[in-house]
Amino acid sequence: MEQNATEERPADAAGAETAGAETAGAETAGAELGAQVRSAVGRLYRRFRSERPEGGLGDAALAVLSHLHKHGPQTLTDLSEHNRVSPASMSQTVNRLTSAGYAVRSRDPDDRRKVLFSATAEGDELASAARAQRNAWLDQRLQALSAEDRAVIARATALLASIADS
Repeated sequence: MEQNATEERPADAAGAETAGAETAGAETAGAELGAQVRSAVGRLYRRFRSERPEGGLGDAALAVLSHLHKHGPQTLTDLSEHNRVSPASMSQTVNRLTSAGYAVRSRDPDDRRKVLFSATAEGDELASAARAQRNAWLDQRLQALSAEDRAVIARATALLASIADS
């Protein structure tokens, strides 16, 4: 009589092989989940960014304006680091904002060598309008979901925040 392959190996070797297959399967499932999360978050981010007031400001300039509105005066270096762009790129962005009247330059009162950028009243208004429009879009989509689905999203949001903070 011929024995099958499992009977020829000791029980612990067969168990180790099964555990290895389960680990590989879990890694594959984790990679697939990671790809799904990246795709969904990316698509949501792009869709969220598209919800903004009409006008000539691009995503980068609106993001900088929103940051100035939310956090107050910032140096070019601070803005560059926050947005993870080069100072030259940020300089172009703040030049667009200042020439459009959405931001102004001023000297840092603590270090007169530094220049601070601040949102103007018009810039604050535009940043507030952009935030309100995006929030309204998202709130409307969330309200259209069932209470159970909103609870799932709340839990997923907490888990994603935990991952982001790790």
